[in-house]
Amino acid sequence: MTRIRFFFASLMLACLMSCPTAFAQSQDAPTLRLMTYNIQHGAGMDDVVDLDRQAAIISNAQPDFVGLQEVDSVVKRSGYIDEAAALGKKLGMHAVFGPAIPLSRGKYGVAVLSKKTPLSVRNIPLPGAEKRTLLVCEFEDCVFATTHLDLEEANRLASLPIILEEAARWEKPFFICGDWNDKPSSQLITQIKRNFRVLNFINDSNTNYTFPAGTPKSIIDYIASTKYFVKNVNSSKVLNEPQASDHRPVVVEVMLDQDYITRVQSAPSACNEGRGNGCFDLAGRRMEEAPQKGIYIQNRKKVAVK
Repeated sequence: MTRIRFFFASLMLACLMSCPTAFAQSQDAPTLRLMTYNIQHGAGMDDVVDLDRQAAIISNAQPDFVGLQEVDSVVKRSGYIDEAAALGKKLGMHAVFGPAIPLSRGKYGVAVLSKKTPLSVRNIPLPGAEKRTLLVCEFEDCVFATTHLDLEEANRLASLPIILEEAARWEKPFFICGDWNDKPSSQLITQIKRNFRVLNFINDSNTNYTFPAGTPKSIIDYIASTKYFVKNVNSSKVLNEPQASDHRPVVVEVMLDQDYITRVQSAPSACNEGRGNGCFDLAGRRMEEAPQKGIYIQNRKKVAVK
């Protein structure tokens, strides 16, 4: 009997030693799969609106969260379909639509698909010659946002302080994705990288290009997060999908830094007991007055004021 117990104990130990990564991720380091996709109101490169094609692409990627851009809601050109709701139904995901402009008796904007139902939703106007919006969905463990920035650089740059202010509100991981209409070397992306961690690979390689879908020549689609919550980017991939839209979708899988999240969420105060000395907000501005509730940078670390 003793030998049998020893055998099973040894077998269990060997299994745990041979699977340390899976055990660590399930217990200590949760992972998330994130996706951004400009769906061109459901139309492919053949100008045929076919949400089944796009649903299949999303389904195969198995994301936890999807940010969609160029989404129609009851618009004539796409057959008066509520596209976000239709994709959500096809995928068994919760759908939130963020309208930006009225269009042809319907609306046009962005959307978020998620496996879980959001706790709260904010739809924040952004600058644009054509109206733009930032759709922010709060979940129990993170915040996921998406936006489609304007074609004019001045409007894209004017959108950044609004995005930073929203990110600073949260004491949990904040992810943002979308079609940002700018290349990695641009002033916008340079400024974004000072405040966020860009999660998809943006080095100059055609495997990272996202637009145009048929023969991609540039990167204008991104997924990013507030810097300190992500421990590792496990994978980053632009899907080889040249037909279903004029953009290729981007998928990343990240490992969260659970220890850091716990420290931030339990931090009782920040900035020398609230006096603001030596404390900077997420936009890099020195704070002279006592900070309000939120997340701030102190000694290059994120701390929370409750």
